[in-house]
Amino acid sequence: MINIPLLMAFIGAASILVVTPGVDTAIVLRAATVSSRRAAAMAAIGIALGCLIWGAAVSLGLGALLRASEYAYTAVKLAGASYLLWQGAKLLLKPRAVLNTDVAQPTSRTSADMFWRGFLSNLLNPKVGVFYVTFLPQFVPSGANTATYCFLLACLHVALTLLWFSFLIAATVPLSGFLRRPAAVKTLDRLTGAAFVAFGLKLAASSSR
Repeated sequence: MINIPLLMAFIGAASILVVTPGVDTAIVLRAATVSSRRAAAMAAIGIALGCLIWGAAVSLGLGALLRASEYAYTAVKLAGASYLLWQGAKLLLKPRAVLNTDVAQPTSRTSADMFWRGFLSNLLNPKVGVFYVTFLPQFVPSGANTATYCFLLACLHVALTLLWFSFLIAATVPLSGFLRRPAAVKTLDRLTGAAFVAFGLKLAASSSR
C-alpha cells in the first residue's frame, strides 16, 4: 500500500537531508579532490551500503518492537522526538559557518581504502540507526507493514544519496566551492534544523499505531 502524497513528502524531506553537508559529503568531496573520481565513487558506495545495513536492521527491529510492546514503542518515540528536537535546535541556533572537508587522510588512499572509510563511517555510527528509527515511521501509510515499508524507504533514501553523490562527484569543482560558502552551509543547516524540529513535534504527537 503506497500513499503517493506521503511518499512525495518523504522524498522532499529526505532530499533536503541528503544534500545537507555533513561527514559523508566531506568524505566524498575529499576523495574526489585529493584522490580520484573512482575513489570518491567507491566512498559513496561504502556510505550507501552502511546506510542500507542500518536500514535493514532498524526495519526488522522496529517491526518486532511494534508487535511486542506499545510501552516500548512509546519510549522509543519520545526518545526519538527529543533527539530530533535537540538536533534541530542546535542546527537552528548554531548553524555551521564552514564545511570542514579536511578530514585526515593521505592522498595515496586507494579506491578500496575509500570504500571502507565510507562504509565504516556509517556502519559504526549509531546515529544512522537513530535517524532511521525516528524519521522513517512518520512516512509509513496506515495499514502498511511497518518493517517492510521502512526498509523500502531506507532503500529510497540510499538511492537519493547515491544520486546526489553522483552529481557531486561529476561537478566536484563548482559544487565544492559552493558548499564551502558560509551562507550556503548556514542555510542548509537551518533548513535541516527546521525539518528536524517539525519531525520531532510530529513524532511526539503521533499515535503508536
